[in-house]
Amino acid sequence: MSETGAHASPAGALQQEWLLLQSQHESYELWALGIKLFAVCLLGWAAMPGMQLAALLLLLWVVEAVLKTFQSRLGERLLRVEALLRDPDAGAGLVMQLHSDWQAARPGLAGLLGAYARAACRPTVALPYPLLIGLVGAAGV
Repeated sequence: MSETGAHASPAGALQQEWLLLQSQHESYELWALGIKLFAVCLLGWAAMPGMQLAALLLLLWVVEAVLKTFQSRLGERLLRVEALLRDPDAGAGLVMQLHSDWQAARPGLAGLLGAYARAACRPTVALPYPLLIGLVGAAGV
């Protein structure tokens, strides 16, 4: 029987889940890059007063942090799926549990805000934003 149907083996289902999660994980990276490029383009928008531009850059920084937090959730599940693939017998009943696992361990509001703040401080996220905001201030736009 086909491993893509309802009677798929746990290993086959985990492989399918891994492929989907990996694709999504990488798409978040592309979105994050797009946000950075958009933020750089904003600097060329001279019609906007400096404080508004700085506020918009801060907002983009927060949006990217939220996206990276979503990406990290998928990354955590990817690592779990990879561990399950190493031990095929352990995968039974644990397939396709991304949302259930997250819901069971979901932090409260403070935990989510903390996760967003930690993501915002990661060098790959934070790198351009203080520099761009500093350029806005230095230019006196």
